[in-house]
Amino acid sequence: MARKIYVIQATYITDYTVEIQFNDGTVRQVYFGEFLKKHPHPQYNKYQNTEKFKTFHLEQGNIVWGKNWDLIFPIEQLYAGAITG
Repeated sequence: MARKIYVIQATYITDYTVEIQFNDGTVRQVYFGEFLKKHPHPQYNKYQNTEKFKTFHLEQGNIVWGKNWDLIFPIEQLYAGAITG
C-alpha cells in the first residue's frame, strides 16, 4: 500500500518561494510567482502582494491561502517542486 504524502511544514523563503517539508522527509522549494502572474483571477490577485502571500497556513496536510481555501495546489505538484496549470 502506498504511503499518503502530506505537508508537515511550510516556510516562506523569498519572492513567492515556499520551502515545503513532507511527511516522508522530502523538502522542496516551490515558486508560486509564475502561477500568480499567469493566472489573473480576483480570488488569486490579492496574493500577488507578498505580505498577503505570506499568510498561508497548513490545513489537512496541504498548504492553503485564505479561510475558504482561496488558493490551494495538488500535493503531487508541490511534491514535484513545480506548479503547473
